[in-house]
Amino acid sequence: MEFEYKQAIVVRQDLKMTKGKLAAQVAHASLSSYLVAKNIRPDWASDWLKEGQKKVVLKTRTLDELLDIKKSADRENIPNSLISDAGLTQLEPGTVTCIGIGPAPAGLVDKIVGHLKLL
Repeated sequence: MEFEYKQAIVVRQDLKMTKGKLAAQVAHASLSSYLVAKNIRPDWASDWLKEGQKKVVLKTRTLDELLDIKKSADRENIPNSLISDAGLTQLEPGTVTCIGIGPAPAGLVDKIVGHLKLL
């Protein structure tokens, strides 16, 4: 099946999060970005749900690279959500851990993150 919509989660590798912490941050990013899309592009969000919620989890090395990805998504008007940790366990409060991009048309998502490697 060819998916028309997808979501990407991009995670910082320099933080060295444990697997459990990383999984929680990815879940936050997926849900938060979906809620943004539901508000500003409800058609994309609805179609993504109907297609089975395709998502990819990708990696980036630094905060600067993550923020550049956010700027690109904002420029393209792609729903996104930057995730900052509450600081209750492993990280300092406010540490930016990852970003959720989309759901959006797959081609738009690929335009922003197609150069990144899978986590």
